[in-house]
Amino acid sequence: QVQLVESGGGLVQPGGSLRLSCAASGSTFGLSTMGWYRQAPEKQRELVAEITRGGVTNYADSVKGRFTISGDYAKKTVYLQMNGLNTEDTAVYYCYVRKFATDYWGKGTLVTVSS
Repeated sequence: QVQLVESGGGLVQPGGSLRLSCAASGSTFGLSTMGWYRQAPEKQRELVAEITRGGVTNYADSVKGRFTISGDYAKKTVYLQMNGLNTEDTAVYYCYVRKFATDYWGKGTLVTVSS
């Protein structure tokens, strides 16, 4: 069993920045991927960014060049640096990790981009 705790969400003006953090509990054995999804009101959950244990990253086209994911598998933490935020980035952001064939999810942190 893996538990995830996210932090760093909040209210930010358009063009601003936020950094999300996620800490996982439990053993790192079997962890292969860590990342972030988001879900905006009345929209489906979508992948934002993920990073494999080998350091390979994958980003949604909508955030490329603005968001940067980083992870420390030894510390079981994953971060999402978000720059150049716009109103379309408003969503609940969920951290996830993949351990063997199972995905574990955090409860989410709200990011609101508004003037």
